[in-house]
Amino acid sequence: MIGKLKGELDQITNGYAIISVGGIGYRVYMSDVNMGRIAKQQEVELFIHTHVREDQISLYGFQSQDELGIFEMLLSISGIGPKAALGILAIASPATIKNAIVEGDSSILTRVSGVGKKTAERVILELKNKIDELPMGEKKEARADQEVVEALMAMGYSTFEAREAYKAVPKDVEDISEKIKHALKAMRK
Repeated sequence: MIGKLKGELDQITNGYAIISVGGIGYRVYMSDVNMGRIAKQQEVELFIHTHVREDQISLYGFQSQDELGIFEMLLSISGIGPKAALGILAIASPATIKNAIVEGDSSILTRVSGVGKKTAERVILELKNKIDELPMGEKKEARADQEVVEALMAMGYSTFEAREAYKAVPKDVEDISEKIKHALKAMRK
């Protein structure tokens, strides 16, 4: 099984990237957020999940082991396939997803196409004991992160644009409305 790829970014298309390693081009499926992050890089390094089915072997790439870990945990749930798991990772950071599972908040998961309320509740029920509880500071930060990203998305920005703008918010800003203002200023630059 392939666990990690480091190579040249050859091509990005809808839903996947081609990574050239030693003259071989690997098709790696990724979330739009991760594809946006690597789009301008020449060389990329991705953690890989190799998904094997009867008729197909697929590679799914992630920039962090946290993302890979959440993806693999989500796949262990009946009714969650690679497409839905990628969709969940596209709408929220790993810390936000962990926080939602720990707190039993299914609203984040139900935003993904193909994940209904029952499936979201099953994910929470089955993963609640498997996911380590986050320290309180990360829970607060994950909640603020999600609120700012959601507000920017409600204004018409893509998930990728909203997350990138949130990264520009100074760490000492605690008020949500101030965080949104800083993110909007960063987007204008």
